[in-house]
Amino acid sequence: MKIGLVVPCVAVLSFALGVSLQSARGKAAAPTAHVTGIGGIFFKSGDPQKLAAWYRENLGIDLTAETNAAGAPPNHGFEWREKDDDGKAGMTVWAIFPQSTKYFGAGPQAFMVDYRVDNLDGVLAQLRAAGVAVGAKIEEAPNGRFAWATDSEGNRFELWEPKR
Repeated sequence: MKIGLVVPCVAVLSFALGVSLQSARGKAAAPTAHVTGIGGIFFKSGDPQKLAAWYRENLGIDLTAETNAAGAPPNHGFEWREKDDDGKAGMTVWAIFPQSTKYFGAGPQAFMVDYRVDNLDGVLAQLRAAGVAVGAKIEEAPNGRFAWATDSEGNRFELWEPKR
């Protein structure tokens, strides 16, 4: 009689444990700090002025030096509104860098993406904990804080925490 109860109980417990483990596998802990959007798209050109003229003439993208950080090339800022607060504006910067720039890192990388983050220190800590190559420099600028890291294929990317 006891064995008759043990087998169904073990089966039920095994099933319940299996369901719990399977459910836990599908729910990885979400990072506490994360990317909130694209802050900029940057790419290289052999002739930045000529390419800038092409984009202005053909797509209406006009480059200006007004929104530049120190040493950055002329760029265009695409303004948009925060989804949770349409009274708050945001911007995605689009810029053409000279082919010789080292801003994208030492490799042959032709472009770089700038990701907006909600907590730069938190994202950097998470990346370091995951073994990601993170640059030592954090740059303080009038529009926020910047840092750089490299993905698993060697592409350098920029992280930007906008000034609040």
